[in-house]
Parts: sequence; C-alpha cells; structure tokens
Amino acid sequence: MPPAASTPAPATAVYVAAVPLRAPKGPGQLLMSAGFSLGLWDLQHFMVVLRPDPAARAQALVFDFQPRDPEDVAAALAVLSRGEIPGVVRRRTLRRVPGRRCWLVGHCREGDAVGAADRFSERWPTGLVVGEHDCRDYTNGLVEALTGEKRVLETLRSAAAAGRRRRGATMDDLNTTASV
Repeated sequence: MPPAASTPAPATAVYVAAVPLRAPKGPGQLLMSAGFSLGLWDLQHFMVVLRPDPAARAQALVFDFQPRDPEDVAAALAVLSRGEIPGVVRRRTLRRVPGRRCWLVGHCREGDAVGAADRFSERWPTGLVVGEHDCRDYTNGLVEALTGEKRVLETLRSAAAAGRRRRGATMDDLNTTASV
C-alpha cells in the first residue's frame, strides 16, 4: 500500500486588530477611551495577529509597534508636537484571536509566517513619529510583507465608513469574518 499523501499545512491566517490608544492616566486616558468607544479611527492602536492554525481560534501571536512607554507624559507631548519618541516592536502570545475589532485580512504567502514577521520586525526603525511612522505604518507594512495586501488599514477604514453611511454602523460591525 503506498504511503498516504501528506496534506500541506494550512496557511497562517493574518488579522488586523484595534485596541484603545494608551495615554497617561487622567483626561488623556479618558479621551482615548471615549474616542475608541465611538469608533474614531485615529484614536485606535493597530496590530497584526497571526493564527498559525486557521481552523482553531486558540493560540495567536500579536505583533505591534508603539512608544516605549505609552503612558509617559513626555510621550504624550511628543505625540502632540509630532516629535520623535523611542518606539518598540513587540511580539506577544494571545490565548485566542480577539472576537471584536479584529478583521481577517488574508493568509500568509510564506510557509513560515512567524519567521517572516520576526524578520520584518527586526528591520523596522524604532523612532516613532505619530502620523508619519507609527502603528499604522507598521501594520500596513507587516500585512503587505505577509500577504501582499497593500494599505490594508485604508481598505478597512473605507469599508467601515461605507458601512456607517449605509446603516449607521460602527467599526464593531466589521467582525473577524470580514476580509479585505
């Protein structure tokens, strides 16, 4: 009897997720939380979530770029003045893919998605300037490196705006099954 043909491993699912921007405690933090709750696009922190086994919702990796100390008052002032602050690329493990504010954007073209994400992250310049070189640029760049999809955040933003115009929707209406 011939050996059973091995089936190729499923491609790693690539998601974009959003969380509230972190800010110093007090009015800044309240403003960020309120803006996030209202679905204001510019008051969200974006990151890339990889799920190596697309058939399971368990165990995911998150890659993101943020200020080294996002709750530092000096970082908040640099954000307002569009000055450069020290940034850091992070890689963390999640128990599962988030169920809210997380959108499937495609599958990795390479077999080793985590290795590709690590290589991309190692080359990422860590001088952060909000609006010029921030979590949005990192997310767009990493998604493009993994899937080939260009400017994914602009596509998601346009889809969210179109959805709100059609039915008064919020960003939450684009769920994890929505793909770009």
